[in-house]
Amino acid sequence: MLGTYYYHEIIRKTIISFGTLFNQVHIRHTDQSGNNVSDMRVPIAYGPRQKFLARIQQQPELNKATQISLPRMSFEMTSIQYDPTRKASITQTFKTCDDGGNIKKVFMPVPYNIGFELNILTKLNDDALQIVEQILPYFQPGFNLTIDLVESIGEKRDVPMVLENISFQDDYEGDFSTRRALIYTLSFTAKTYLFGPIAESSDGLIRKVQIDMYTNTDVQNAKRELRYTVTPDPYNAEPDDDFGFNENWEFFGDSKEFSPTRKIDL
Repeated sequence: MLGTYYYHEIIRKTIISFGTLFNQVHIRHTDQSGNNVSDMRVPIAYGPRQKFLARIQQQPELNKATQISLPRMSFEMTSIQYDPTRKASITQTFKTCDDGGNIKKVFMPVPYNIGFELNILTKLNDDALQIVEQILPYFQPGFNLTIDLVESIGEKRDVPMVLENISFQDDYEGDFSTRRALIYTLSFTAKTYLFGPIAESSDGLIRKVQIDMYTNTDVQNAKRELRYTVTPDPYNAEPDDDFGFNENWEFFGDSKEFSPTRKIDL
């Protein structure tokens, strides 16, 4: 199977879906009378926290264009780990149909946990608290997100996004000219599944049943005594057709009995 090209974009879809969860977070500022002065959507981008901190700490008089405004959020994928607790049989397959009605066959997916970090960077503590309080109530500790894992067969699954840990850091060092950054880091685990290549299946109909009978249950020394085979008549019959069955018994060894093929009409 190795060497067969396929790409379902499952990891990419999981990353995009995770970031989409937090792209509509807003913060509001009010005056002394409680009236809204400003309402802004908190921008979010993919990237490590260190990248954003480096841009925040750059001297504004040297390069104002590279300064970024706060608050903002960043997220990144931090790990991929196999999850044996959700393991299914490695040889089990299931069949499904694509949009054109063609039958596809695929092995059961492999469970993997993808780690994410969501970083919340603000100048004001109240801004950080507004953002955190809009996120935490949805994770108890997990939030199910439906993802179209394999579009070609319409395989959609609920992927739990589990909140694992919350940490806080006040990144303020230096004199009064140094910009301050309050950082909340939320660690998540996405319990997703990875699928292998999708194979073209046959028509999906069972057209032959064969049963072998042995003299005893000793799997090492038992001799095969009888083989019973059933096929549809005609062989290429469809489920809605008018068809019967052909039965055949084949004896082995010293058995003197023999029963010819017989036909059963339904």
